[in-house]
Amino acid sequence: MEKRIYPVPIETVERPEPFPRKSFTDAREAVEAIQALYDRNTQFLRDSFNGLASAGRPDRRYRAFYPEISVTVSSYDQIDTRLAYGHMPSPGQYATTVTRPDLFEPYLTDQLRLIIRNHGIPITIGESETPIPLHFALLEGTHVEAGIAERIQRPLRDIFDVPDLNATDDHIANGTFEAALGEPLPLAPFTAQRIDYSLHRLAHYTATSPSHFQNFVLFTNYQFYIDEFVALARDLMARGGEGYTSFVEPGNIVTLPGEPEENPTTIARLPQMPAYHLIKPGHGGITMVNIGVGPSNAKTITDHVAVLRPHAWLMLGHCAGLRNTQALGDYVLAHAYVREDHVLDDDLPVWVPIPALAEVQVAVQEAVAEVTGLSGYDLKRIMRTGTVATIDNRNWELRDQRGPVQRLSQSRAIALDMESATIAANGFRFRVPYGTLLCVSDKPLHGELKLPGMATDFYKRQVNQHLIIGIKAMEKLAAMPVERLHSRKLRSFSETAFQ
Repeated sequence: MEKRIYPVPIETVERPEPFPRKSFTDAREAVEAIQALYDRNTQFLRDSFNGLASAGRPDRRYRAFYPEISVTVSSYDQIDTRLAYGHMPSPGQYATTVTRPDLFEPYLTDQLRLIIRNHGIPITIGESETPIPLHFALLEGTHVEAGIAERIQRPLRDIFDVPDLNATDDHIANGTFEAALGEPLPLAPFTAQRIDYSLHRLAHYTATSPSHFQNFVLFTNYQFYIDEFVALARDLMARGGEGYTSFVEPGNIVTLPGEPEENPTTIARLPQMPAYHLIKPGHGGITMVNIGVGPSNAKTITDHVAVLRPHAWLMLGHCAGLRNTQALGDYVLAHAYVREDHVLDDDLPVWVPIPALAEVQVAVQEAVAEVTGLSGYDLKRIMRTGTVATIDNRNWELRDQRGPVQRLSQSRAIALDMESATIAANGFRFRVPYGTLLCVSDKPLHGELKLPGMATDFYKRQVNQHLIIGIKAMEKLAAMPVERLHSRKLRSFSETAFQ
């Protein structure tokens, strides 16, 4: 048997020069300092990796740390709490690690500006004690050749820090975080490593850069909606954009205003959950993601989109109508949810109510009225507001129906699907305003199932209108002040200062 030679332990740790902590009373200057520190430390790791790949045998460890924002509050001064974020609830030291300040610059600037204004205290920027994993320091789109790994004659984790899943969790967002004695309280809902993890997952699942994601996100469970969105977006670009500055498709394929509607460039294979982005300045446009079918996908994508801190997300999709008075093509505006999806049971107990958010509900209802031309009592002919049940068993009809049908009836549910409650619950959990507008595509309890020809006609007729309603609703939400959209209903007893 071949004798294996184990490398000797590494005793030398090479780091960048210490970064002196500095206090700021100007939010923009603070963010510039964060950017400088982050750029320096990630460049150090990339340079070290490239040097190691060319030199071969390593004899030292390379380490650099995430930037940290910290602030100390020493008073119980009453802050104007009409705003849902931007203030600390009690005296103490608060801190958070930061990543990708280039991507989060407007967000960070706004959050720090509010803290400085509301508390009249400086912000301190320095290095944290959390190492940056090499994987997260590499530039977006970096491809490491297999030959490089072969030349490094030592396990990578001996030389560089790698992602630590033990420290990548949602305790802060879930409200279960307990600071150890002497440990700062959290300043933001996500740590830097948790954000980096999700940014990489987003690129993987959607085949688009996280930088393209907009603040208003539509989720759908049918490719028909994506086809309509793509056609609409390309038409907008061909007509000059009408306020949108570009359209981005999977593979980061960009269409600019004035370019022809037909875009022959596509990627060879679509990802699991392809994303499409109608871009506006300041991320004020609309992103649409085909999440596919099921609550697992719905949780996965919203777990990751949430770190971008969007201003709203809305589910557009098909559902089973549960009332005999409904017709195929009718709309359902969810104002409550029955959660039998089970994927969030460990993070958000099922006894937690998921409230309807007035701003979202009004925007959606107004959009339905404007697009259909109906209002008041006439609107009730095609749209019902009520409870949506979400289940994790696509073939629930094949089981003994007495149990599920009784529960659905007792809950007053008017529609059933496999994603909406999950998306709403994760919006509630992550403090992202949420809503649901579904379209009845079948009525299994009443023997109305789509036949092949009927289905095709139905989709052609209804999907376009449904999508236009969703886009119009998002444009209405985008026109609102951000402070109004982020509701205090989504905040718990003790919240992070960052939205």
